[in-house]
Amino acid sequence: MAGTEQQASCNNELVNPIISMGLQYSGILVISHVLQILLKPLGQASPIVQILAGFLMGPSGFSRIKAVEKFFIQSYASGYYEFMALIFRTIIMFLIGLETDFPYLMRNIRPASIIACGSSLACTFFAAAITFLVFQETASHGSAFMMSLMIIITLANAASPIVVRVAADLKFSTSETGRLAISSSLIADAYAVFLLFILSEYKSTSIAKWIFFFFLYFIIVGIVIVINMYLANWLNRRNRNQKYLRNAEIFVLIAILYVAAMALEHLGFSSIIASFLIGSMFPRGGKAARTLLIKLTYPIHNFIFPIYFGNHGFRANVTKLKNLRNFMVFCILILSSIGGKIVGTLAACFHLKIPYREGVLLAFMMNLKGHVDMLALTIGLTDDLVLSLNFYDVMIATIIVNTLIWGPIVAFMVRRESDIIGYRQIHFESQNPESELRILACVHSPRPVATMLGLVAASRGPRDVPITPYLMHLVELPGKKKTNLMYNQREEDELSDEDDYGGNDVVEINDAVDMFASETGLLVHRIKAVSPFSRMHADICNNAEDIRASIVILPFHKHQRIDGKLENGKQGIRTTNQKVLRHAPCSVAILIDRGLTAGSLNPSGSDSLQHIAILFFGGPDDREALGFSKRLGMDHHVNLTIIRFLPASSRGQIAGVNIAHKTDDVLMAISNDEVEKEADNAVLTEFHNRYVVTGQVGYVEKVVESGAETASALRDMAEMYSLFIVGKDGRGHSVLTTGMSDWEECPELGKVGDFLASPEFDISGSVLVVQQYRPSKYEDDDDDDKQ
Repeated sequence: MAGTEQQASCNNELVNPIISMGLQYSGILVISHVLQILLKPLGQASPIVQILAGFLMGPSGFSRIKAVEKFFIQSYASGYYEFMALIFRTIIMFLIGLETDFPYLMRNIRPASIIACGSSLACTFFAAAITFLVFQETASHGSAFMMSLMIIITLANAASPIVVRVAADLKFSTSETGRLAISSSLIADAYAVFLLFILSEYKSTSIAKWIFFFFLYFIIVGIVIVINMYLANWLNRRNRNQKYLRNAEIFVLIAILYVAAMALEHLGFSSIIASFLIGSMFPRGGKAARTLLIKLTYPIHNFIFPIYFGNHGFRANVTKLKNLRNFMVFCILILSSIGGKIVGTLAACFHLKIPYREGVLLAFMMNLKGHVDMLALTIGLTDDLVLSLNFYDVMIATIIVNTLIWGPIVAFMVRRESDIIGYRQIHFESQNPESELRILACVHSPRPVATMLGLVAASRGPRDVPITPYLMHLVELPGKKKTNLMYNQREEDELSDEDDYGGNDVVEINDAVDMFASETGLLVHRIKAVSPFSRMHADICNNAEDIRASIVILPFHKHQRIDGKLENGKQGIRTTNQKVLRHAPCSVAILIDRGLTAGSLNPSGSDSLQHIAILFFGGPDDREALGFSKRLGMDHHVNLTIIRFLPASSRGQIAGVNIAHKTDDVLMAISNDEVEKEADNAVLTEFHNRYVVTGQVGYVEKVVESGAETASALRDMAEMYSLFIVGKDGRGHSVLTTGMSDWEECPELGKVGDFLASPEFDISGSVLVVQQYRPSKYEDDDDDDKQ
């Protein structure tokens, strides 16, 4: 009988922690999603809401009820929670590594390191200053040095998962401030993990052993990175005709990650930084990385993040702060944390000449906690480094309450400082061609992909100029088909979900992008939008704003047939282009792909010289086209020529750039009563001095009397160039284009662009029509959908 009771008790202990953990996680998920619905309209980021959900469910909230506390808080269940936390931490940091813009991190390693070091070192000094006071007031026993290490880790740590999610939810993760905050938090995490290793291996006083362990650490990480490289490339070749990898293949890749993580944990290392490095070094091109991103993003964002952050909030117990001494220590820790972050971060920003307001926001972002610091306190408690539950409770409460305080403040600051971190469009005519270029290229089918990618490659300019291209696959969401068949009576090919929209086009587009990436080394981010044509423009504009695109490139609604003629495609494509031109938050270009130059336009894949012409008539759109072409002119595979059209009335006058005299005193004819003409001349003067005089770009002037002569001049150069670039609208009713609109078919291309795309203009070169960003004063209405 006693044996039966003992066995039942043993089984009860084995089952209860699992049941209570499952129900706790379920409760956190439900509460976090409810709070998300309530608080997201107020601008709160999801990690803060998830921590709050766990906080409300923990001993500070519902678990104050005895029955709830007895069920959820079990002393022998801690091992289960720590194991699950390890599982979650590993996959979270791997995904962060996959999503991180590693080239940006390497380009900005100096400013990110200075900010991370400034904030971490200041917090280190603050922590060292208050250690003795905390040690005394919490009645701690054990090593004061170990306590100091835990306080340093707590104050200096910046929880990178929270920083990443807060920046993404508040839609400034692609801004310079957001990316700098994410990069700095990752470096601060590395500092905290290094201190964590000292904390966990303090008994190993042998320096040789520490050096051996560090050497072994990098060996294991390096081996996994190399294995992933070869395995991913093999899987990409093996699944050439499939959209994604199979589930079994994904399991193998994840299993390798967890084997390495467990090995490092067994050696006494935290696997946090290792998981991030393995993810960031994973081969980005191909189906392997694409499948991992798609398969991991949804469950991690919707299930693992709420549980991981919610469990942190669950562990906080603010009832322990009723004691005056504990409350005093709590206040000192909160003030020391924000004081150290502000002092260190602002000092670093002052050194880097970062504006004060951005520095304050960076300091608050770096003060978000709840990652390595929680692990450090757990190690300190389980290894009996500091024999004081009082200290542990106060520190956990400090971490959680600190994040719950500063998270909403960060959200408030982001809304308030939208002028410095918001989406600011800079016209190409005034943009430095060596600054980062962010392109959103859209396609409806695989047909224009090659030309789009060739244009992206040509826009890259010098190889040291950063470029972040996105390729957006636009898929029409078909209307509901009426049928009398039941679900189980339909054919197999009639059953599909949103992931299947696009059919084989997805495979062809992915293959073209993967081949492009392997040839050029340029990573193209892919986006897929499935929506009806009536709302497709909103998806394009929203994505352009989210990624802070410099320009959106759209495909023309006509495509080239085998005989070379342009054939009308779906009318919805044209309507989408018209709406994007009106509502886009940045410059927009429409690409008329002639097909014959689709392969040859890729300068990075060929040593042939591509001839590109810029047709300049004047006006803001032509100036924007000229500014965009600066980047093309810097590519050594491109021969760029500016063709400026001038009215016959300028004959005998100094109306254009006198290329016969390449001196610094280039004279331009400036009419005081024509502001646009003055702007045209100013832009051309600067362009001529910088690019034409040096021989990088050619310059030609065409003097015409009417639109008919302009059309004739364009026909004469039809076969000379593989790409024509022109602005959408000139300077109003110009004599240069008079009469060209008589046969206008596509007004969204402008007079010249419409002529170049017309059947009467028989050329083999593609055409890019550029429109400068202009604030939209239109709203969607019923008329939009009727166009």
